[in-house]
Amino acid sequence: MAESLQYMMGGDTSVTEQFFATLRRSEHLEPEKNLLIAILQDAIHDYRKYCRARDPEGRGHFREAQKWIMAGGNNWIFSFDNICELLGLDPDYIRRGLNEPDADRTKQRENRKSRELH
Repeated sequence: MAESLQYMMGGDTSVTEQFFATLRRSEHLEPEKNLLIAILQDAIHDYRKYCRARDPEGRGHFREAQKWIMAGGNNWIFSFDNICELLGLDPDYIRRGLNEPDADRTKQRENRKSRELH
């Protein structure tokens, strides 16, 4: 593979070495990437699971996830925006996706109430 890559790069050995160095680094980053995915999944899970919670503990889980997800900016290494960007995800797209089901449920409730009134 190294020979074919070197051929594709016009014999430039420095580019070939950079490619393989990057490949080796990305293999070592797999555990860190899995950690970022776990953090994101946990927050989304809590946001969805506890969004309608009535008990104090459930509301606390929701508020904590909501605060982290909805806070904009990347001033902290483990901010929602930074984690999304490191994983190649659009943070605003995920936020919209989390909020859209709420809008759909609200519309369904309003439609039910209007049918009950008529």
